[in-house]
Amino acid sequence: MRINMNGIMKSFGNVKVLNNACFSLDNGEIHALIGENGAGKSTLMKVLTGVYSKDSGSIFIDDKSVCFNHPKDAEKYGIVFIYQELNSFLDMTVEENIFLGKEIYNRFGILDKKSMQKKVKEILTILGINLDINDKLSDLSVGQRQLVEIAKALIYEIKVIIMDEPTAALTNNETKHLFKIINSLKDRGVSIIYISHRMEEIFELCDRITVMRDGEYVGTKKIKDTNMNEIINMMIGRDIGDRFTKTDNDKKSIAIEVKNISSKNYFRDVSFNVNYGEILGVYGLMGAGRTEIAKTIFGVLPLDNGEIYIDSKKTHIKKPKEAIKNGIGFITEDRKIEGLMLNETIKNNISLNNFPKVVKNKIVLNKEKENFISSFAVRDFNIKCSGVNHICSNLSGGNQQKVIFAKWVLSNPKILILDEPTRGVDIASKKEIYNMMNNLASKGLAMIMISSELPEVIGMSDRIMVIYEGRVSGFIDRKDASEKNIMILATGGKL
Repeated sequence: MRINMNGIMKSFGNVKVLNNACFSLDNGEIHALIGENGAGKSTLMKVLTGVYSKDSGSIFIDDKSVCFNHPKDAEKYGIVFIYQELNSFLDMTVEENIFLGKEIYNRFGILDKKSMQKKVKEILTILGINLDINDKLSDLSVGQRQLVEIAKALIYEIKVIIMDEPTAALTNNETKHLFKIINSLKDRGVSIIYISHRMEEIFELCDRITVMRDGEYVGTKKIKDTNMNEIINMMIGRDIGDRFTKTDNDKKSIAIEVKNISSKNYFRDVSFNVNYGEILGVYGLMGAGRTEIAKTIFGVLPLDNGEIYIDSKKTHIKKPKEAIKNGIGFITEDRKIEGLMLNETIKNNISLNNFPKVVKNKIVLNKEKENFISSFAVRDFNIKCSGVNHICSNLSGGNQQKVIFAKWVLSNPKILILDEPTRGVDIASKKEIYNMMNNLASKGLAMIMISSELPEVIGMSDRIMVIYEGRVSGFIDRKDASEKNIMILATGGKL
């Protein structure tokens, strides 16, 4: 299937979000569509698939002018959009989510559960997804939910798949497996539109790359004819320098020490410590128990065995409120569900974490103080918005992440847990977040950073703790860190 989009214009009220945007797709190619958050990538694809109507411009599929009024019209043409914001129903099973709206009925009009279950199992086997089809999505990790979304697209024969940040919640091995699937689809003539902020992936996987900036088309390059620096300059119109500028800080006393902690069904006998001024990277394959360790320390999951010491003092943390009192902050991997009140303002989100600072006599809201703190956050964390009353759902992913950083940092934690801190964030915002982390470490903050991105783990960590099947597989110092060494430990090997 060949697609040509030319001169696409789209405005929401007085805000022009697409301005003469263009995009083309050839048969059986993997075409990257990139740009900073807010560049218009997803909006352009929503115009293509009928989520939004264009104000002007043309769309041709195989030289035929088309205009879809609904995503189902695009699906009939064989075009499927897998969104970054997963369209999952958490109270429904894997099977029910995959077949929602596409149920199979027998000749008597009765739901054919046997055929549906067989089809789902076949697709999960093809994708290499080890899931019980009767599991509810609420019991799955973010990464597992992403794989279920990909499985949805393979129910029927498709010609074009649009993937928006498909590997954001996947680890290195899962990403490699997904790439094999994508390449096998390409061999069958399926085209992929690949939206991602992960430049290494794009240069490994894609044939061509189209860059957008501020809703406009910047240019298209063949991957073999360009390089990462050129593409970054096209994206942001300037050179951002080295991505990772890790600084070495004086490591002070131990901030937190965990001894032989276990949580039933998740991990066991985990021990480590983090010094003030240190960033401890945590890596492991999906299901290894990384996030569960963090949630147990923060009091979200129960601690079945072991001890936690903060400033050499034994603490008993059974819920997040107690963790916060002990100086622990937690930037969650799922900012849209757990990290932010999306339908509230920046001000309200920041105030929620800093309530003692914005009330008088513990009961009266000090609006002047609230506005001051929120304005300070917007300025110092470079949050691009219309002001402190900007609704968070209308911010780009990078700016939403900055709001989460701001609300936790302003609460003055001693220890900050960061679970996938740059997930779904553009390269310029990533750089800003890395600078924030370095600045916080230089001021003595202790950080535990969980990440699925090996370059990020290696580039930002002072030490790396690798988790394999719920246990600590080993520790690697910064000077010895390499993708090979980390993956050996992450797959159960020994150095």
